[in-house]
Amino acid sequence: MATPQEIRSVSFLIEFLRDPMKVGAIRPSGPALAQLATAAVPSTGSPVVLELGPGTGAFTAPIQQRLAGSGRHVAVELNPRFAERLATRYPAVDVAVGDAASLRKVLARRGLSQVDVVVSGLPWAAFGERLQLDVLSEVAAVMQPTGVFTTFAYVHARWAPPARRLLRSLRSRFEEVVVSRTVWANLPPALVYFCRRPMVAAVDGLGQAT
Repeated sequence: MATPQEIRSVSFLIEFLRDPMKVGAIRPSGPALAQLATAAVPSTGSPVVLELGPGTGAFTAPIQQRLAGSGRHVAVELNPRFAERLATRYPAVDVAVGDAASLRKVLARRGLSQVDVVVSGLPWAAFGERLQLDVLSEVAAVMQPTGVFTTFAYVHARWAPPARRLLRSLRSRFEEVVVSRTVWANLPPALVYFCRRPMVAAVDGLGQAT
């Protein structure tokens, strides 16, 4: 009988084959990367955690473990099939089928304006520069000033144009961007960006970042 991790891997591969530009990888992140990427989630208090692109739930599980029934966990997933499976598997998670470029609207519908931690599993390499900046502007706009945003990149592609553009984009939206150690146990090896002190872009009268 297949293990839950094997089932998630197969589901992930199927969705990748359906739409590789939106899924962005052929397999979910491994446990070691997931633990590091979610390390900023407080294990005390009642934090509001926003998860972007949860897919099959590689980061969802450790976030839930750290929250241990407290706080609030909102996951924004563009793929409706991933979202449906995630909601079934993690009933404590508020799963929204939506676009990460519209986070303020997604959160407003839930009576939220700011969050404490944002954990991203988004396929940045599949995003153009404009979309990267739009998403990061939304992230910065919904974060508490003391909040933390984490996302990851694959080591082998770190110096490729999309990854370098991502790092520039992060540094244009956050005062501090710390690069983690390499997670060699992940396949492929990856690293995590820990971003703090968001620099919120100017907002026009229509509520859109300028």
